[in-house]
Amino acid sequence: MTSLSHQFFLLRFDGLDFLTRFKGKKIMFVGDSLSDNQWQSLTCMLHTAVPQAKFNLATQGNISTFTFPDYGVSVVFNHNVFLVDLVGRVLKLDSITSGDSWKNADVLIFNTWHWWIHTGRQQPWDNIEEGGKTYKDMDRLVAFEKGLTTWSKWVDNNTNPAMTRVFFQGISPTHYTGNDWNEPKGTCKGQTQPVNGSTYPGGSPPAVAVVKRVLSKMSKPVELLDVTTLSQLRKDGHPSIYGNGGVDCSHWCLAGVPDTWNHLLYASIVLNSAGTDQQ
Repeated sequence: MTSLSHQFFLLRFDGLDFLTRFKGKKIMFVGDSLSDNQWQSLTCMLHTAVPQAKFNLATQGNISTFTFPDYGVSVVFNHNVFLVDLVGRVLKLDSITSGDSWKNADVLIFNTWHWWIHTGRQQPWDNIEEGGKTYKDMDRLVAFEKGLTTWSKWVDNNTNPAMTRVFFQGISPTHYTGNDWNEPKGTCKGQTQPVNGSTYPGGSPPAVAVVKRVLSKMSKPVELLDVTTLSQLRKDGHPSIYGNGGVDCSHWCLAGVPDTWNHLLYASIVLNSAGTDQQ
């Protein structure tokens, strides 16, 4: 596992270079709505770099594809919130049957966590299944680690580092609890300034340790986009009351924080390109 963070921000994002570097190739984001956030950000950044270039957007089922025909570049989003299988109302921690669509990508950026902690009416499953046994519920961090381990085995068994770069989008934080930044009654609502300093008073979400532990055991290289702390500081970066109803302190405004994630992605691709065929 390689962890990528702020040391790469000295390299400025160059959309034209990105498109040229990946001429004829496919970049795929796989995950939940936070992956969607980063996918939308990247497509906008690339379009801004070449505003006169033709583009196409097509959606089929849970896959959306933004294509730049002049460059032969496809930027794809596969909406898959758990990475492991959700069959009806059963979450299968040890099964991935949707991975075939991932195999022909030149860059894969995976993400999951947001939906693992949903409960009540927002919970999309009734039972958890693992090893032939069915559970009504499970410690969510334990379930997350089991599911992520299944994903890690899929990557180890189905990817070729000489052909495909694999990334894991780090844990994206929320800002519903002001105690985390020493503002007890606060949420993201009404925030106009980031948290002061370079450390976050609330510490790291427990899912971060799970991600790092699972990635450290993998045999194939996976690069961690270490977005957590830099995003934690941006309590001012959410749609808040200006989104699709309620107070959204989970997702991010565009332009905004996900653009920074893509700066990190681009810097990693450029600076760690040895041994790949991306250039």
